[in-house]
Amino acid sequence: MSVFTPIDRPLLVTFLRQYELGELLSYRGIAEGITNTNYYVETESGRHVLTLYEALAPEQPPYLLALIAHLRHGGIACARPIAGRDDLTLRQLAGKPAALLERLPGAALTGVPTLAQCRAVASALANLHLAGADFGPKRANDFGPDWWRATARWLNARLSPGQRTLLESELRFQALFRLQDAPRGAIHGDLFRENSLFEGDRLRGIIDFDFACTEVLLFDVAVAVNDWCNNADQALDQERTGVFLDAYHANRPFSPIERGLWPVMLRAAALRWWLSRLRDYHAPRAGEFTYCKDPEVFETMLRRRIDETGAIQRLWPSQAAGKA
Repeated sequence: MSVFTPIDRPLLVTFLRQYELGELLSYRGIAEGITNTNYYVETESGRHVLTLYEALAPEQPPYLLALIAHLRHGGIACARPIAGRDDLTLRQLAGKPAALLERLPGAALTGVPTLAQCRAVASALANLHLAGADFGPKRANDFGPDWWRATARWLNARLSPGQRTLLESELRFQALFRLQDAPRGAIHGDLFRENSLFEGDRLRGIIDFDFACTEVLLFDVAVAVNDWCNNADQALDQERTGVFLDAYHANRPFSPIERGLWPVMLRAAALRWWLSRLRDYHAPRAGEFTYCKDPEVFETMLRRRIDETGAIQRLWPSQAAGKA
């Protein structure tokens, strides 16, 4: 969440007249994140988040809002899109698609998660996958293997010899797996700690669905585990990983094929985010204030996941392993 498109007060006041929210009390930009422009907005009716969707395909914002509304109806703690007087949740602001959503309680985690927090978010992710199973619209992953290869070509001259060797090797490895039999459905795609809101050990909300799409469900689990269960040296913490996988499996049991794919998906998730961070680092976007994350974290993580393959398999839930 960054500010690429500054919004002044008169423009925002005019925008809010399309809603039944009362007068604008305050607003401020949100610096964290890297994709869209976001503001906290407080009106007489409560607290909200305003999002301007930056550089997305035209069909993406309607898909995201429809998915969020579907998940919310299915009991997932995500922010309700707010409809205006015309019953629309998506409109234009400063030439960009824009939406207003409720602001959920709680705060994003910044430190090492507790076991209870890992358990809570894993259960919520499993429930999200179950709730999204009957979501009709499909959307391909914009950051899948085709994007990996295209981005790798763009980055080639900007990488060190060691980075090029690692990237080429991992792309060859990932190309060995077709994944056509793996369970698929609607995924969050970015369930890092910063995209979950907690009060103590109680999960109050899941936010930032900008990378939501139709994808292998296990990939979504891997994205989350790589962040929630990671140590400072980028190695997986065995206890947190075990708790996370057990809690997820208790709600949506893993299939036998997912056991074999688990190390592959952890590596794929690390690769995806390494490439994304490298792209952001070498081609930063202009904005009022923006936030760029260190790509070296994910390079180290990918190397760790390659080295940890045996240990990763041993962390698979015992109740799931017995079905393989």
